[in-house]
Order: sequence, then C-alpha cells, then structure tokens
Amino acid sequence: MDQIVWLWNCMKGKRAAFSFGLILTAVTAGIRIVNPMLGQRIIDEVIVLGDTQPLVPLLIIMLVVQLVRLSLRYLMIIMMEIASTSVMTTIRRDMYKTVQWQDFRFLGRFPTGNLMTRMTQDLDMVRHTAAWISYNIVESIVLFLSTFIFLIYINWRLALCLVAVTPFILIISSNFVKKIRPRFRLLRQKLTDLGTSVTENIDGNRVVKAFAREEHETKRFEKYNAEYRDTSCENALIVARYHPLLEVISQSLMVIMLAVGGVFLINEWITAGEYMAFSSMTWALSVPMWMLGPLLADLERFSTAGKMIQEVVEAPKGIGDMSGAIELNEKPSGKIEFRDVKLSINGSPILEDINFIIEAGSTVGILGSTGAGKTSLINILARFYEPDWGAVLLDGEDIRRYTLSSLRQHIGLAMQDVFLFSDSVKGNISYGRPETDDENIKKFAVQSDADNFIREMSEGYDTLVGERGVGISGGQRQRIALARALAVRPSILILDDTTSAVDSETEQYIQDQLKNLDFPCTKIIIAQRISSFRGADQILVMDNGRIIEKGTHSQLIAAKGFYYNIWKLQYNAGLDAISGLQNTEAEK
Repeated sequence: MDQIVWLWNCMKGKRAAFSFGLILTAVTAGIRIVNPMLGQRIIDEVIVLGDTQPLVPLLIIMLVVQLVRLSLRYLMIIMMEIASTSVMTTIRRDMYKTVQWQDFRFLGRFPTGNLMTRMTQDLDMVRHTAAWISYNIVESIVLFLSTFIFLIYINWRLALCLVAVTPFILIISSNFVKKIRPRFRLLRQKLTDLGTSVTENIDGNRVVKAFAREEHETKRFEKYNAEYRDTSCENALIVARYHPLLEVISQSLMVIMLAVGGVFLINEWITAGEYMAFSSMTWALSVPMWMLGPLLADLERFSTAGKMIQEVVEAPKGIGDMSGAIELNEKPSGKIEFRDVKLSINGSPILEDINFIIEAGSTVGILGSTGAGKTSLINILARFYEPDWGAVLLDGEDIRRYTLSSLRQHIGLAMQDVFLFSDSVKGNISYGRPETDDENIKKFAVQSDADNFIREMSEGYDTLVGERGVGISGGQRQRIALARALAVRPSILILDDTTSAVDSETEQYIQDQLKNLDFPCTKIIIAQRISSFRGADQILVMDNGRIIEKGTHSQLIAAKGFYYNIWKLQYNAGLDAISGLQNTEAEK
C-alpha cells in the first residue's frame, strides 16, 4: 500500500490522465454485460416467442455497444500509456538528480550496477504497474462485480452457486502471497549482484586482461548468473504450484453452470435466455478469479521494485546547500584555511586535527604515504565530504556559506584516476566551461603539454577519445584532465597525483607552465614524488590522517624528519650509490 501511495504522489501532473484511463477501464468492463443482456432478450422474445420485430434493433445496438467499447478501450490505452511513461520519466529524473547531488558516502552504499538495475528494470516494473497491472485490477474487479450484480438480478440462487468457490480462491491467493513475497525480494537481490558483477567487469576490463583473470571473472559471473537462475526457477515453481489450483477452481464454474444451471433450466426456474446469459457471462466470473494469482505476483514484484527505487529517491541528501547559502559570484582570491578539521568515514577516523593556512596565489605541496589522508583533504575542500568537526575557510568565510555549484565553479580538479567522457578531445577539455573557444582550448592544452599528441591524432581536437579515454595512454589522459582543470580558470587548482604517469621532462615542463598562468590561482599539488612540487611555497607532510610536518623544502630538509627521509630515499640513495661505485673504482 505504501508503494501505491508513493506511485500516486509521483504522478503529479498526470493524475488526470491516469484517473481518466481507470474510469474508461471501469466503463469498458461494465459495458461487457450489455450484450449478454440483449442476447437474453433475443432468445426469450425473438427465438422462443417468435417475435422478430425487435431483432434488427437489438443486433444494431449490440454492434454499436461493441464499437463504443473498443473505441473507449483504445482511448484508455492511450491515457494509461501517457501516464505510465510520464511517471517513469519523472521518477528516473528524480533518481538521476538524487545521485548527481549525493556525496561520496551515498555512492559507497550503492554500487554502479545496483543503481543501474534500479534505474532500468525496477523502473520498467513501475511503468508496467501504472500501465497494465492497475488496468487489469480495475477491469477484473468491475467485471466481476458488474457480472455478479447482473446475474443476481436474473437469478440470485444460481448466481450464489457460481460464486461459492470465491472463498477458496481468496485462501489460496493469501497463501500464495505469503510464499512469494520474500522470494521476489531475494530474486531482486540476486539480480543486483549479477548487475554489479557485470558492471565491475566492464569498468575493470583492463585490470582483468592485465592479470589474465578472464577465466576467474567468467566463473564469478557464472556463479551470480546461476544463483539468479536458481532463484528465478524456484519462484516459478511456487507460481506453478498455485496457479493450476486457481485455474482449476475458476474453470469449475463451467461445470457448476452446466450441472446446476441445467437443473434450473429443466425445472423451469430460469428461461432459456437467462441460461444463455449465465453461460455467456460465466467467463466474466472465472477470468478475474484466475487473474488474481498473476496480479498478486506482479504487485509483489512492484512492491519490491518500488522499495528499491524509494531507497534512492528518498535517501537523505548527504551534502547540500545550507539554509541561506549565497552564490559565490566574485572570483575569490584563493586563501584557504583548515581549522581543527576532523573526518571519519563509516566510523573509521580519516583526518585528525588538521590546521593550516594556504595564502592566496601560493603553491602548496602535500606529501604522504598511501592512506595518509591527502585526497581526503581536497575532498573536504570541494565539499565531496563534510568534516565531522571544524571548518574550512575560503578568503576568511566558511565554504558552507556558499552554494555548492558556485563554490565548485572556482575549483579546478585533476585527479590521478582520470575519467574522460565519450566525446571529442575538445569537448573533454571544455567540459567545465563549454563556451571556451578553440584558441583557449589549444592554449590550455599547450600548458598541460597535451597539444603535440592531440594534433597527431586522426582528427586532432575533434578526435573522439572513447569511453573513459580508452585508446590513449595514462599520461595523455592525465594531461587532458589537467587542461580541463585549467580551462575553468579556477581560483584554486588541485592536482592529485596528476603527473604520476608522465616522465620527468614533461613534469618539469608542466611545472614551468603552471608558474606562468595568465590568471591568479592557488595551487595544491598532491604527489608521491618530491620533484612534483619543486619550488612550492609550503609543503605539508601527512601520516595517519595528521599533518606531522610543514614548511618549505629547505626547512623540512633541515629538520631531518619524515620529509628528509623521503627526500633521501628518492635522491640521496642514488647519489650515495654513485659515490660508492666511484670509490670502489678508485681503490681498484
């Protein structure tokens, strides 16, 4: 019932069409009893009494009734399709917007395959419910009730004999629902597991091939596929166990009609016309009884699908604009301050007591081992996560005072794990600012050292890079991502291991270009190589979610702490080896 109320609420704007469709369904179902009524008169008045005068008018009326019913049914189908398609479009739009504005915590709860299943198969089940299940339910109820009232009017004793099997139908249907409800939920979970497996395999195709794990992934897929098949077959067996019982009981009405109706006719308790009317309308009682099982099964499928969709649509918004948030219209200078910031994810502490200031226009390097919390810092700055404690200030104002969209418009982000859209190189570079002209696109490509290899592509800047940038190297993807970040002319430029896949010469060229940008910009560079932030105004060293050292390169070298040891490993180890080799040669 909750899902039905939710579906009705989702039909805002199309409720009139949906309601009109249901009204037409009820009318067309009720009209079905008109022709049997007229047929009764033809038997009793024309055939039995021999009065042929009303025959032609009655036949014309029967033809008109049939044409009217078919016309109304055609209009009903149009109304139901309009309503169901519209509600599916509305719900899909709401789901997409929900996913777009959710934070990383939400995406951790719902894998890609899970979301895709909800936005495709579950939504199709909702459309099927709005278009056909609701139609069949209304038609079955109205057809059964109108037929029963008509038969009661003709002969209430025979009518009660025909519906005497109804309690058995209700008992069987109730047991069927209890059995099938948890099974459909289990089937839905198996489908989600299967979809997630397929999506992960496609996204991680390169890794699968690199480790020659095709056979392993095939077996993994077969496992989920077999589980879905087995669960589906078990559900089908349950349905097959109950549907024959419903069909046998519903079809028994024919036997009851022949036996009991024959006795009534022999004893002249009903006329031949009334007997014909009963015979012609017996199906109108049996079909709704037989349809009860499939309709209940479909309703259970809809209930499961509806809950899955509601989990997404009604999920609490993780990060959004706070009440009274303002637009960050003027370009900020780029001064950043972290005050007592703490962050935990799923109960695990990620950042502890983070305090530092980055002056506007300066360059800051962040160094640390894997898992030290470097990326989490920029995730908080871009408000992908909200800190559990503390605040992040931009030009002295808490970043939560600004709307998300206006804040992020002034942040250029280039990640190590680059995502490129199935678009041209030019389209990917100008993604953040679609209005960027070709001249500036080329300029940013030059600054990121991407222009040379782009011009060598088959169609230059108009070359399609393919899904996720397949077809170009990791270093090329990183340079396109850097050009994309520069194209928004950000106040804050964040490079998260962006040059990890390029050679030292290219890295040096990019660093020189970043020093000579034609717009003011605060640069935050996260890297494992000390050479990546050569000449930085400040360096932050992180370990286990804390800043353990901060200062310039020379200050940190002089302190001979964590940074000094990393520097020694990356540089002095090589120098010591060369010096030792020279001493050995001299001794010889």
